[in-house]
Amino acid sequence: MPQLKDIATQIRRDIVRMVHGCQSGHPGGSLGCADFFTALYFKIMQHKPQPFEMDGLDQDLFFLSNGHISPVFYSTLAHAGYFDKSELATFRKLNSRLQGHPTTHEHLPGIRVASGSLGQGMSVAIGAALSKKLNNDDRLVFSLHGDGELEEGQNWEAIMFAPHHKVDNLIVTVDWNGQQIDGTVEQVGGLGDLEPKFASFGWKVLHMDGNNMDEVVATLEKAVSLTGQGQPIVILMKTVMGKGVDFMEGHHEWHGIAPSDEQLAKALEQLPEPAELGDY
Repeated sequence: MPQLKDIATQIRRDIVRMVHGCQSGHPGGSLGCADFFTALYFKIMQHKPQPFEMDGLDQDLFFLSNGHISPVFYSTLAHAGYFDKSELATFRKLNSRLQGHPTTHEHLPGIRVASGSLGQGMSVAIGAALSKKLNNDDRLVFSLHGDGELEEGQNWEAIMFAPHHKVDNLIVTVDWNGQQIDGTVEQVGGLGDLEPKFASFGWKVLHMDGNNMDEVVATLEKAVSLTGQGQPIVILMKTVMGKGVDFMEGHHEWHGIAPSDEQLAKALEQLPEPAELGDY
């Protein structure tokens, strides 16, 4: 099996090609989260791609709350065996199952909830985690959220709810890249220091460099080891928007624009194609 870093590189290649192919989409956050998705789906989660079952009984579940970074999610699912990677070429095109934001009515394997309306995913993840408890299912629920997304108020109701009800089979990750569509998060909304905020609500807080694969794997493994102890877990994940493509890195403008032909060529030069994987 290819090494995790090679898988992450291939996913990054897919992201820039998918967004370029339809001249629409969100490459910045997708590139920044490629290491997280790779570690989660190829190392940490216990999941069954085929046959795909919506209820996910006796499997770990993942919910993407910031659904605009669908390119990284779709590429990960394809490489993990949920559907053929050739379908990535249909991203955001007419009648495609790979819509700009994940939806369920196309019945795309791996997608259990429509997302992209920001602020809702944590509530969904908590509901799924409680459902597993009611079903005596000892598997875990993972979710990913944007830092700018935490400006939505519904998140903070959910952040209050989970510790109160001891939802300790839940691992939430926040992509703390400091960027959103209109500028930096601090300029737009001002989240401040997230650690004391989550801790004051009763969460167990971990930190990780989301672009260091070894640290991502180690932190996720630690989070799994801390489940079942009466507290939900949040990982504050520092990433670089546009990671892997130098002219995109750290620039909020790449939140939601597509590369030109020339920019795509430059990006692919910086992301050498792994021999064991290959482009779709």
